[in-house]
Amino acid sequence: MTRILVIDDEPQIVRALVTNLKVRGYDVHGAATGEEAVDLAATLRPDLLIVDLGLPGISGIEVIEAVRAWSAVPIIVLSVRDAERDKVAALDAGADDYVTKPFGIEELLARVRAATRRAAPSEEAATVEAADFVVDLAARQVRNAEGEVRLTPTEWHVLETLARHHDKLVTQRELLQQVWGPGYATETNYLRVYLAQLRRKLEPDPSHPRSLITEAGIGYRLRTRD
Repeated sequence: MTRILVIDDEPQIVRALVTNLKVRGYDVHGAATGEEAVDLAATLRPDLLIVDLGLPGISGIEVIEAVRAWSAVPIIVLSVRDAERDKVAALDAGADDYVTKPFGIEELLARVRAATRRAAPSEEAATVEAADFVVDLAARQVRNAEGEVRLTPTEWHVLETLARHHDKLVTQRELLQQVWGPGYATETNYLRVYLAQLRRKLEPDPSHPRSLITEAGIGYRLRTRD
């Protein structure tokens, strides 16, 4: 079920969106302030955010920037501000779409469907093959020559994040924020522990890994089969 976080300080708008989206099968949560939104985004891991710009506390733009620091989740702005500069600012901050109030619910729903379609993993990216194991993102499994390898939820989340960015450097900060949330961006010891555990389970020679590569002082990379 697609999970959506609606962020707006107008209770009637939140109620209307929650009702309309739930009727259509979405799992919907609401937030009334920017601070609450950032916290919920980190804990709920929604598949889509709908954000108003004029929030009490931190602004909608700041919410977008905070979430974009650790997530590529689709973000739709819903705002009374219709000036070009506001739209440009929101899109530059990382929003994917911009809808002005008042809005038609059918148009918004169409934009929600479009955003979630674009964010869905492609068939080609469903599995990632490394030298000694295969990560099945759809089934949430990892297999080697002996069969399925059992991972803890956190080990899986670390591996999944690397697999979704395979052959690309994922910085320590990005990985920490993706797996543990914005408050853990400096806890690099977590990464050392969990990468060591993953190598023991997945690499034939954990001391000389072929797939789970450390870029010293910068981050990590999942190298796929040549």
